[in-house]
Amino acid sequence: MTGTLPPSPSVRPVIVLTGASSGIGEATARELAARQYALVLAARRAERLHALARELDPSGSRVLAVPTDLTSDEGRRHLLERTQAHFGRVDVLINNAGVTVERGWWWDDPDPLRVLRVNLEAPIEMTRLVLPQMQARGSGHIVNIGSVAGRSATNGLYSASKFGIRGFSLALRREVLGSGLHVSLIAPGFVKSEMTAGARLPMPGPEVVAHAVAEVLLRPRREVIVPRAYRALALLDAVAPGLGDLIVSRFVIRRRYGHGGPAR
Repeated sequence: MTGTLPPSPSVRPVIVLTGASSGIGEATARELAARQYALVLAARRAERLHALARELDPSGSRVLAVPTDLTSDEGRRHLLERTQAHFGRVDVLINNAGVTVERGWWWDDPDPLRVLRVNLEAPIEMTRLVLPQMQARGSGHIVNIGSVAGRSATNGLYSASKFGIRGFSLALRREVLGSGLHVSLIAPGFVKSEMTAGARLPMPGPEVVAHAVAEVLLRPRREVIVPRAYRALALLDAVAPGLGDLIVSRFVIRRRYGHGGPAR
C-alpha cells in the first residue's frame, strides 16, 4: 500500500501535528514544512507556536498555528474545527505531544495522571475525532509518537502511557486494515529535547525522529524504533529481562531521573 503522496503545490496533504512548539514536534514541523506539506501546529505555548509558524510560512497560508490544550475536549474540537475551516480536511494526524514526571518518583508528584491524559487519552480522543472523516474518504494516516519506554519500562506513568499508545496503535492498525487508512508508531529512544535536558546520556538531536516521521508518511510502516541502536535494548528486555533490569536501573533511571533506586 502506498502512503501519503509527495506534496505538490496544487494538492498538499494536510497534517495536524501536536506538541509542535519544541523538541521532536518542532523538528518534525521543520522537516515537513521543508517537504511542502500543509501543516496545522498545535501546542500550549502560543507565542512559541506562532513564531514557528511565521518562520516556516510568512504568508500564513500553508502553516497554521492553533494554541491548544489537548487534555480538553473543547480544545481538541476547536483545533480540528480551525483545521477544517482553513484547509477543509485532515489527511494526517501526528500525535506527538507528551509529558513525563521530570524528577523524583512519580508517586510523589502532585498530579502524575496528567501523563496519561496527555500521552494516552489525548491521542486516542484526537484519533476518534478524525477517523470518521478519514473512513468516509477512504484515506488517511495516524502517526503516534511512542517511545522505547513502551517496550522497555523505565518510569511507571510514562511507560504506562507509552505501552498504552503502542497497544492502541498496533490494534488500530488491524482494525482499519483494508480501509485505505494507515497507522504507524514511531518509538524514539533518548533524543535531545526539553524533556531530556537533565539526562546524562549520549543523545542525537530530534531531527532523527522527524526524518523517520517524514519517511513513514511516504512508506507506511507498523512500527519504527529510532535511533536504530535502541532496537537492541527493546529485544534484550524481551529475551533477557534480568539483564534489562541491570541496564535500565544503572544507566537509564539513574542518569535520566537523577535517582538510583528506592531508599531502604
